[in-house]
Amino acid sequence: MSDVTLSKAVRSNLLHLQGTSKMMDQTQTRLATGKRVNSALDNPTNFFTSSALKARASDIGSLLDSMSTGIRIIEAADNGLSSITKTLEQMQSTLRQARQDKSFMVQSYAVDVAQLGAADVITLTGGSIDGGTYTLDGGNLNPANPIQTIDTLDDLVAYLNNEPDLKNRIRASNDKGTLRIENISTQDLEVSGDAVDAGITVGVNDTIKGNNVRANLSKQFNELRNELNGFADDSSVNGINLLRGDQLKIVFNELGTSFLEIEAKNRDGEVRPINSATLGLRDIAEQELDLDSGIDGFLRDVQQALGEVRSQASDFGSTLSIVQNRENFTKNMINTLETAASDLTLADTNEEAANMLALQTRQQLSQTALSLASQADQSVLRLF
Repeated sequence: MSDVTLSKAVRSNLLHLQGTSKMMDQTQTRLATGKRVNSALDNPTNFFTSSALKARASDIGSLLDSMSTGIRIIEAADNGLSSITKTLEQMQSTLRQARQDKSFMVQSYAVDVAQLGAADVITLTGGSIDGGTYTLDGGNLNPANPIQTIDTLDDLVAYLNNEPDLKNRIRASNDKGTLRIENISTQDLEVSGDAVDAGITVGVNDTIKGNNVRANLSKQFNELRNELNGFADDSSVNGINLLRGDQLKIVFNELGTSFLEIEAKNRDGEVRPINSATLGLRDIAEQELDLDSGIDGFLRDVQQALGEVRSQASDFGSTLSIVQNRENFTKNMINTLETAASDLTLADTNEEAANMLALQTRQQLSQTALSLASQADQSVLRLF
C-alpha cells in the first residue's frame, strides 16, 4: 500500500491505531495463556530462568516416587520386625511354660533294703541320664561315690538324690515304704532290676513315661521359630527385603550427592539378615527341655534375640522418620521452585483485563480520530 498517499493526520492516527491493535493482541495472548512471558522474545532473562527452575523442580519431582517406594520398603521391614517381636515373645512364653511345668511321671517299686546284697542291681536306661544307662550295684552302689552301708530305704533315697550322675534327672522318695522314682525328663525311662533276689523286686523292663507337656512345648517352640523365618522372608516390597539383608538406597537430590543407604545391621554395625539363625535361635530337641537349667539357657537366647530385634526396629523407625522428613522437604522445595518460576512468567489477569478495557477504549477513540482526519481530507470535495 506504499503507492497510496495519506495525509499526515491520517497516517499519524493509523500508526496509533496499529500500535493499539498490537498491544491488544499481546494483552489477549496474556489473558489466554495466563503468562506475561510466553517465549524468549518476551523477556529472555525471565524465560530461561523460569525454564531452569521448572527443570530442577521436575528433576527433584522424579525422586519422589523412589522416596515413596523406599518408605513402603522400610514400613514393610518394620511390620516384619513387629511380627517377629510378637513371635519371640510367644517363644519366650512357651519356654516359661515349660520351665514351670512339673508334670513328671512317677512309679513306685518294692525294695527290701535289709536283704540288699552285692548281686542286687537296679538299672536305669534312657531319660536324661548321662550315657543313657546307669546301674546301681547293691553291694557298692557306685564306685565313684561308694556308700558302704544302706540300712534303710531313706538311706537309699538320699543316695539316689545326691548322686551327681542322677541329680536333677530323676527324683527318689519314700512312698509308704516303697521306692518312688520320678522321671524328670521328656524321654521314657526304662527301669529294670533283679526279679529273682529278694532285695530288689523292680521287675524287668518297667517304663516311666516322659513329660509330654515339655515335649509338646518344644515342638511349639520350633513351629514358632519357623514362623519367625516366614515373617522375615515375606517382608519385601518391589523385590527388596531389608530383613533378608538387601540394601535400600534412596537418593534425595537431582545430583545424586545426597542419599541414604539402609541395611539391617547387628550391634557391631555388621550387615546381616534377620532370621532365627542370625538371632542365635535353633530348633530344640525334646530332651533339651529336660533340665530347668537348659530351659533357662534358651530363655536367655530368646531375650537376647528380642533385644536385637527391638534395637533394629528402633533403627528402622529412626530411618523412616528421616526419609519421611526428606520427602516433605522435597515436596516443599518443588512448590518453592515452581512458585519462583511462575513469579517470573505469570501475568496479573486483573491488570491485563484492565489493560484490555483501556486498549479497547483507545482503539475506539483512534478510529474516531481517524474518521475525523479523513473528513478533513474530504472537505476539498466541496470546492467542486
